[in-house]
Amino acid sequence: MRVISGKYKGKKLIAPLNDKVRPTTDRIKETLFNILASRGYKEGIKVLDLFGGTGALGIEALSRGADKAVFIDNDSESIKLIRQNLVKVNAPAETYEVYNVDFAFALKKLKDKGFDLIFADPPYAGGLENEIVDKIDELGVLATDGTLIIEHSRNVRFETGKFIEDERICGNTVLSFLSYPKEERHNE
Repeated sequence: MRVISGKYKGKKLIAPLNDKVRPTTDRIKETLFNILASRGYKEGIKVLDLFGGTGALGIEALSRGADKAVFIDNDSESIKLIRQNLVKVNAPAETYEVYNVDFAFALKKLKDKGFDLIFADPPYAGGLENEIVDKIDELGVLATDGTLIIEHSRNVRFETGKFIEDERICGNTVLSFLSYPKEERHNE
């Protein structure tokens, strides 16, 4: 596990010691960020990394110029791992926040924050995708011109609500990119 590009490029991240956390592979992470770059995401954005695990997605976004990354995980071992990886890449403390809370509680606290990117990589067997989509929309956590990316198993289907979906299949993993229809977007 490493940072693919940007100011932390090549820095190795600490991997989990057990199989409770399923880190996004470097190949999928590279695909994900190439797609985001092609959509115009660059520097100066706010990122939410739900189900942070190792923090690899949020750290990659910081490396590529995000102004702020908020990491959420309800597992204390994952929180420790996220903090260790942030220190390992020397991320400035003012560029991130890390919270050891359940995602639903976190989303309520982040109401109307309007993140530009939200990474959601829930446990594959958790069946949380519909709840994630509903709560993010209901609470205004995603900017109207932002993108919610849900990483999930190929076997999982969920309702996208009012969001427009684009997906990329990477082996057994699917990256679903959800965004509001153009008529619901406005400048924040």
